[in-house]
Amino acid sequence: MNKLLTAAALAAFATVGTANAADLPMKAAPMGPIAAPTYGWTGFYLNAGFGYGMWTADTTTIFPTGPLAGTCILCVTQTQGGRGWLGTVGGGFDWQFSDRIVAGAFLDTDFSRIRGTIQDQGPFFAGRITETWSWAAGGRIGWLVTPQILSYFNGGFTQTHFDGAAMQDTFTGITTPFVTPAFTKSGFFIGGGMEAMFAPGWFWRSEYRYADYGTVNLSDTAPGGPVVVVPGVGAFANPQSTITFHPIVQTIRSEIVYKFNWGPVVAKY
Repeated sequence: MNKLLTAAALAAFATVGTANAADLPMKAAPMGPIAAPTYGWTGFYLNAGFGYGMWTADTTTIFPTGPLAGTCILCVTQTQGGRGWLGTVGGGFDWQFSDRIVAGAFLDTDFSRIRGTIQDQGPFFAGRITETWSWAAGGRIGWLVTPQILSYFNGGFTQTHFDGAAMQDTFTGITTPFVTPAFTKSGFFIGGGMEAMFAPGWFWRSEYRYADYGTVNLSDTAPGGPVVVVPGVGAFANPQSTITFHPIVQTIRSEIVYKFNWGPVVAKY
């Protein structure tokens, strides 16, 4: 009898213990490293936008011909300048070397109307001169502030074109037959900017650029013989002077960029 009571008690205790264990919450399995979404910058892109530019040019005038050829007429360097708007289009390729570093190459073209004044101080002539286009090929390297924002520096080769200038007498405003020639000049540029994603594959870029094109000699000449008479102004030797012109162009630009094959990738942190 005692054995039967003991067996019954043990069975009841085991049933209660099993029920209590079933009511306990289950412990979660340990989790591994959390996978966080990021973005890959490697790939091709196209860009287009607009901007504003200013050029300055150090100038002097020198004798173009005769026994004094090559010596200065106006020996003190003067700085002329111009300003205006530009449109830009281009494209490039970026390569993401690490979680933070992006580098790439690009090519772009600017169509501009950056206008200013060129002066020949010998006969007191002046004319409007305009930078009409430029192009640049270079590289850039940047740091990812966040996976969607890139801060970068760039630099490379550039070439620009300035139209010729029709010269006017600065006293009377009379247009003369004297002109300076159009020219195309090569140089270098450096700059930097910021690029940020505002929609998948679409970016807004803001950039500053400094371009130095070196010195070009521009002859102030007119059709005709060695002496040209400008009615109401006077008689002038032809060519009149050679103007040394050293343009430096600074621009700021805002662009929309579309990156091909843009999309999230998975990185572990």
